Amino acid sequence: MTEPEPTRTLRVLVVDDHDVVHWGFRLMLSQLPWVERTLSARTGAEAEALALRYEPHVALVDLFIGEESGAEIAERLTGLQFPPRVLLISGAGRISPTAARAAGASGFVLKDQPAKEVAEAVRLVAAGQEVFPPHPQELGVRLTEREQEVLDLIGSGATNREIAAKLFLSPHTVKEHTSGLYRKLEVRGRAEAVRRAQTLGLLD
Repeated sequence: MTEPEPTRTLRVLVVDDHDVVHWGFRLMLSQLPWVERTLSARTGAEAEALALRYEPHVALVDLFIGEESGAEIAERLTGLQFPPRVLLISGAGRISPTAARAAGASGFVLKDQPAKEVAEAVRLVAAGQEVFPPHPQELGVRLTEREQEVLDLIGSGATNREIAAKLFLSPHTVKEHTSGLYRKLEVRGRAEAVRRAQTLGLLD
């Protein structure tokens, strides 16, 4: 999908309860010529107050902000008279496109995605488009039940020997399953496999 050329500069609101996230996103966004201003909120109430005052075009909202739900904050923001488009973000959890849309959000990205991809998502959402990770089957990634079990255990940090004991398999069989997983996910190692699987929605 090609990036739309923005016809306006954007005001972007970042809603997250971690200072390092605010610093990272503001640093990234401030370097983009099409971002006019970045705003920071650490609670839902702060986000609403800033949205009412500055009318941001896009709000990046974390799924979990303290004890608050990012989806509920998104619902409140999109219910304002001049609502921002909401892009949900997360470092660990996920939300289905159906649930995100029900909350009024237009997309979802992971915090560990490349900065260029997050910036593109902001632009697409601002242009009225939706940005959701494709379903694994849309990319031709189909895991067997056993491969999914192995992947889940890899995601939990288990070694091949621990996986073998847990699933009553030989270490050699586990190695074959992990090799098959790497081929399907188009990765070379465990850490990369976990990141790829999270992006595809195969791991929480």
